[in-house]
Amino acid sequence: MSGSGVSAGRRADTDGCMAVRYFYGAAHEQFPPSALLRHAVLAEQAGFEGIACSDHFQPWWEPGESGNAWMWLGAAAQATARVPVGPAVTVALKRYHPALVAQGFATLEEMFPGRVFVGIGSGESLNESPLGCDWPDPAGQLEALEEGLQLIRRLWDGERVDHDGRFFRTKAAYLHTRPERPPPLYVSAFHEQAARVAGRYGDGLWTMGDPETAPDVIDAYRAGCEEAGREPGEIVLEAGFSWAPDDGEALEQARVWKGAQPPEFYTDDWHDPVAMAQHGEEQVSDEEFAEGFTCSSDPEVHAERIREVERLGATVVKLTNASGNHPEESIRVYGEQVLPKLRG
Repeated sequence: MSGSGVSAGRRADTDGCMAVRYFYGAAHEQFPPSALLRHAVLAEQAGFEGIACSDHFQPWWEPGESGNAWMWLGAAAQATARVPVGPAVTVALKRYHPALVAQGFATLEEMFPGRVFVGIGSGESLNESPLGCDWPDPAGQLEALEEGLQLIRRLWDGERVDHDGRFFRTKAAYLHTRPERPPPLYVSAFHEQAARVAGRYGDGLWTMGDPETAPDVIDAYRAGCEEAGREPGEIVLEAGFSWAPDDGEALEQARVWKGAQPPEFYTDDWHDPVAMAQHGEEQVSDEEFAEGFTCSSDPEVHAERIREVERLGATVVKLTNASGNHPEESIRVYGEQVLPKLRG
């Protein structure tokens, strides 16, 4: 474990146990970065305990947005006072060499010690192929993730790294600026093999709050930790929400997110946002979409859906705000009515 201050000072619940934390999810695909910066400030004021942002070169649909996550995270850390910030999730492949990931987040941690985390995963063709990546098969995606994590760890440990691997090369790479402690790595995993990689290299697991998949992924992560002789870390479970004054609008303003739902988008070579949005609309019914995204005008419905995610074993629930027409009002509703219900 990194021992990073991100996990320090956690709230205890009424039984003295460490309470689940709630991170706000800022969606670069849906909102311009200037708006997301306002949302981050409001989210901290509302009581969210962390800020996570998506890291995309393209949105899942068109027209959409696609601000650069790393530039934005520095601004978000400066604009807020205390909450940890990080990507959900960044990828070491074509866009970002692992040495650049190591340098970038070592820099952010040096400037904002104890307030940085790094969500990292194997990515999607959507964000890598436009930069010339020949999208690997699932086995190759997992191999690239593991190779990248090894390099990041070695660089954070202060090694001067010569490496000639299948996906990455370095020649005497060395980080001349390193923080006192590296930020924690939360490794994204949607299947058991990736979860075991998370157990070997991560300070926590990042996965979807899906009752059909999360239990097995969490078990595999813990098995990977045991095999590596490491203590399990954070269990970050992801969910999305859309609040509006009526239920119909709550669904309609989040409908674009159907373009992120088909599982093949995370493994196969899909990189045309227009085609992906059309495919998502064809493949995902409103009922199926509402199972994964909470679309409601009722704060109690939002709170109960989050409780369901918590019961899967989360230590952190990351809540992506998809309230397209009401992003700031939805933050207020969460601060005044949803988060207090969860903490009560």
